[in-house]
Amino acid sequence: MAVTPLVFDHFCLTRGSMRIRDICLSLNEGELFAILGRTGAGKTLLLESAAGFYTPEAGRVLLYGTPVQDIPLTERNIGFVYQDYALFPHMNVERNIAYGLRVRHASRAEQKEKVREFSEILGISHILKAFPQTLSGGERQRVALARALVMQPKLLLLDEPFSSLDPATRKTLYGEIERIPRTFHCAVLFVTHDFREAQMLASRIGVMSAGRMLCIRRADELFTRSDDRELNTFLGLEEA
Repeated sequence: MAVTPLVFDHFCLTRGSMRIRDICLSLNEGELFAILGRTGAGKTLLLESAAGFYTPEAGRVLLYGTPVQDIPLTERNIGFVYQDYALFPHMNVERNIAYGLRVRHASRAEQKEKVREFSEILGISHILKAFPQTLSGGERQRVALARALVMQPKLLLLDEPFSSLDPATRKTLYGEIERIPRTFHCAVLFVTHDFREAQMLASRIGVMSAGRMLCIRRADELFTRSDDRELNTFLGLEEA
């Protein structure tokens, strides 16, 4: 029987002024799941909690059935791409992509082969010797994705992956994200404040506000009126 990639089981956490309350969420194998909410809703904090960055105050985060805190960092098999991509400015693209492989003490031959493979898949083979500051937003995102995917994660976490991109580049990269679960056999959890983006890419959407999960819905049912006034207001559904 397959084990669910990611489970939030009544998860609670406080960091500074942000409090996440009683989050229950299960991510399916090969699923593209979106967390939708305004700035300050707690979306990034939830994403970081999925990676095991924080110890919960209550509840659990389970990665393939095991509390993520109980899994050594190097064995969690999670890819994380931040909104600003967090590329190492002193390393060229090739070394950025290979960074995790070097940390795992992969041979130079394996590093070279994996970098070649994933740079070709993401269409960035021609910029391997370039440095991050010389790249466009779309190129930086592809490099960040390659760096995450080269580790062959079972779970990929994306923080506002398209927010700093121009519309044309964003449209192109939607296709890249959509094919990740099929091509790389991993589940994807991404956060966004863009309704259209969430509906276009995700199979299911969780709506967050002030650290609470207001609902989890199929993407095609996102704009369904509910008894929750806060949810209806966020979705732009006028009260009857």
